[in-house]
Amino acid sequence: MSVELNHTIVHARDNRESAQFFADLLGLEITAEWGPFIAVGLSNGVTLDFATIPADHIAMQHYAFLVSEEEFDAAYARISERGIEHYADPHRQQPGAINHNDGGRGVYFTDPAGHAMELVTVPYGGWTS
Repeated sequence: MSVELNHTIVHARDNRESAQFFADLLGLEITAEWGPFIAVGLSNGVTLDFATIPADHIAMQHYAFLVSEEEFDAAYARISERGIEHYADPHRQQPGAINHNDGGRGVYFTDPAGHAMELVTVPYGGWTS
């Protein structure tokens, strides 16, 4: 069997708020709830399992998601409609913009717990054959 990422736990101040924010923004579904976790399923079978922990225990993480051009358009429209601060770069030097790296588009924003989220339409380095 090859090695695949199955799930990762995402720390949140409020697991439901963070899971719903993420699911709504990307047009995804909450797929399961068990114990302290609320899971959002991705198209490749991986789940993000949101868990509530004390805010002072949350260490900012970076999560990058490869999306289609259509998914990017829909998510970016939601980001804009909701007035979510966003940037074309991870250093927050280009507010209110997207980037055009490697022949695709990308955007950075934070989730309710302060994690750095990124959407890209082309992987870094471009598509390989």
